Amino acid sequence: MNELLQLGITEILESLRAREFSAEELTRAYLERIGETEARVHAYLSVLEDEAIGAARAADRKIGAGDDDSPLLGVPVAVKDLLCMRGTKTTCASRFLENFKAPYDATAVARLKDAGAVILGKLNMDEFAMGSSCEQSAFGPTHNPWNLKTIPGGSSGGSAAAVAARSCVVSLGSDTGGSIRQPAACCGVVGMKPTYGRISRYGLIAFASSLDQIGPFAKNIRDAAILLGAVSGHDPRDSTSADEPVPDYTKNLEAGVRGLKIGIPEEYFIEGMDPEVEAAIQKAIAVFEEQGAETLEISLPHTEYALPVYYILAPAEASSNLARYDGVRFGVRQEGESAYGSLFGMYAASRENGFGDEVKRRIMLGTYALSSGYYDAFYTKAQRVRTLICRDFMTAFEEVDVVLSATAPTPAFEIGERLADPISMYLSDILTIPCNLAGLPGISQPCGFTSRGLPIGLQLVGKPFAEKTILQAAAAFERATTHHEALPPL
Repeated sequence: MNELLQLGITEILESLRAREFSAEELTRAYLERIGETEARVHAYLSVLEDEAIGAARAADRKIGAGDDDSPLLGVPVAVKDLLCMRGTKTTCASRFLENFKAPYDATAVARLKDAGAVILGKLNMDEFAMGSSCEQSAFGPTHNPWNLKTIPGGSSGGSAAAVAARSCVVSLGSDTGGSIRQPAACCGVVGMKPTYGRISRYGLIAFASSLDQIGPFAKNIRDAAILLGAVSGHDPRDSTSADEPVPDYTKNLEAGVRGLKIGIPEEYFIEGMDPEVEAAIQKAIAVFEEQGAETLEISLPHTEYALPVYYILAPAEASSNLARYDGVRFGVRQEGESAYGSLFGMYAASRENGFGDEVKRRIMLGTYALSSGYYDAFYTKAQRVRTLICRDFMTAFEEVDVVLSATAPTPAFEIGERLADPISMYLSDILTIPCNLAGLPGISQPCGFTSRGLPIGLQLVGKPFAEKTILQAAAAFERATTHHEALPPL
């Protein structure tokens, strides 16, 4: 593998300033890597070669002029294909949007461009972000670089796999119930879901608006911190965007964890957890203790309700958000009124042919939960229980600074293994969903491997807008271990 592909953001920026190589040379190395790996991994839905080369040349001109202080100047990145990027296809991995070209940039994409990033392409995902395995893409599944027969996690499977395969330096994904952290765990990379509202959702094609959040994937904690800082901040175009100052997330990465209080929730060591996953988490706890952190057993008593609450609220919001896809205003239009006898027939045909099975399943679940006679029994009750889950975390954070658990109860499973059993698939996110319901920041980082060589992820969850604290803790663990240095046999 080309040595350039192993460099982190800081090393890249230093080397570009020292003229050790150019941004165009770096970009071409990544485009070559995409060509080498895509037939096996299928992380990308579109590769923007001409645009990337143009952006790299622009970065080289800025560096040549001494204007080289942009945080991602010349750094090759890629973005999940639900973030609008002007003039490029934004498909959400759905046939419904396979020909849609975004007329504007999402705020996160605009901030990448402003930071000097070179955007290599758009990444595969579960259709409309509804899935835990990246098998629900209308354009075929992404494969895990660690074992091509296994899933990369989802829904941001392409974003995780691309970083693991070294076909981009860093990437952006989105997390509604674990869709950044679970794929990061499956692919042995760092993935972070920031606090709800930390990164603007303007230009993010919505799944569940009260849960969706954009976040970074990276090879290491420092790269994740740099990317997070580049795309964070208030945006008046997003009414849920938080007007909170954005700190320098790289500043405290060397501070260590001595004196930090880490909570270990008893409810997160669930029945059915893979023994190798549990063993890796116990070892990780010991590493933190050796570094001077204090660990405490805590209780998050309403955890058991998080999964059913999520699968009422998220489909309900999806049902509302996806109502706009009718073949008239948005999406691929099927044969018209003359073929089906009515305007309604055209709507039905467009949605029947445009959406995949999992999207239809969630629309139906959500529509049922919102329907007359069931709204209070399901949706309203779920919102009340969501409040109890939030209170559990706030009570815990009176005692501890960070909550630690496994990211997923099992390592990556084989492609096709759970497609016929949606409930089994949904359980993949059982440890990540509570963080979304409470709007908290969470990170997944590598903490070991199974006997089959599959990565295991460690999850750290923090207080609202305490991304610096969990990055600091994650960085201390990374310095004390070597799991993040391993490369997939691709």
